[in-house]
Amino acid sequence: MKQLASYPFSRPRRNRQAPYIRNLTQENWVTANDLVYPVFILEGERREEPILSMPGQSRLSIDMLLRLVEKAQMLGLQGIALFPVIEAGKDNLASESYNSDGLVPRAIRAIKAQFPKIGVFSDVALDPYTLHGQDGIMDEQGYVLNDVTNEVLVKQALCHALAGADFVCPSDMMDGRIGLIRAALEQNNLHNVGIMAYSAKYASKFYGPFRDAIGSSANLGNADKFSYQMHPANGNEALREVALDIAEGADIVMVKPGLPYLDILYRVKQEFKMPTAVYHVSGEYAMLKAAAQNDWLDYEATLLETMLSFKRAGADIIWTYAAFDVINILRKY
Repeated sequence: MKQLASYPFSRPRRNRQAPYIRNLTQENWVTANDLVYPVFILEGERREEPILSMPGQSRLSIDMLLRLVEKAQMLGLQGIALFPVIEAGKDNLASESYNSDGLVPRAIRAIKAQFPKIGVFSDVALDPYTLHGQDGIMDEQGYVLNDVTNEVLVKQALCHALAGADFVCPSDMMDGRIGLIRAALEQNNLHNVGIMAYSAKYASKFYGPFRDAIGSSANLGNADKFSYQMHPANGNEALREVALDIAEGADIVMVKPGLPYLDILYRVKQEFKMPTAVYHVSGEYAMLKAAAQNDWLDYEATLLETMLSFKRAGADIIWTYAAFDVINILRKY
């Protein structure tokens, strides 16, 4: 009896011994319903330009984008997020950002005309449109002006909403922009247009391939975005930022990047119980791809593990360039 008393009666491995019991006791799942696919778009026709720093991703003209959206809808993908490559018309006031005949509004209208049921999420930020690559309007000393930038962001958000965007997604991190955008949407009877706020967006070095993709990297040069994006060392500040965005009318909040900030994602979800998105950013995606190309990692297994880590931490929505890969992997099982 002494020997039995000291023996482990509780054996967690019993629930791991075979696939059926592992499946029955699995706590978190990833499905196509969780995913939004970010897409880079450019002017022209029949254009598909591979992005070298993001293997498997390309910049697409609108006609090619529509082919991709058709495939996305067939696979059950829930949404497309649009990021423009602006090749002409950049200036220091980002005036092209609210051109109703610009690249993004035309892409939104084209998607909604053919695929009205898929969600369209439009990025609201000025960096693709400015000569200096910053997310706002700068003064003579190079400081990004908060309130002046907000005026332009409101125009941009309205432009996208009027074109048919389901959600406008301010990614700029200017103070007060969510409240101003929400008020403008209400005043224009756009009550059902949602706001997904990049509420906890960090000044991360994981954005490098993205900036290559939209062409802002060369314009930004050696400058940084530290005066408006969050310090990677700060966690409590993220909760304050999220609380402000919720109070101003955000419908969904986002944490960006993903893997280096799983603790922030968890804290945000636990604190606010709001619909919460996470952005699996370009650098995170590129690392998995590069490691797989060198046979250092099993891409499919590590990708699914990454997605599960987001779900486990509390993400309701995952933005990832690997959305098609995830769905194709899941369809194997």
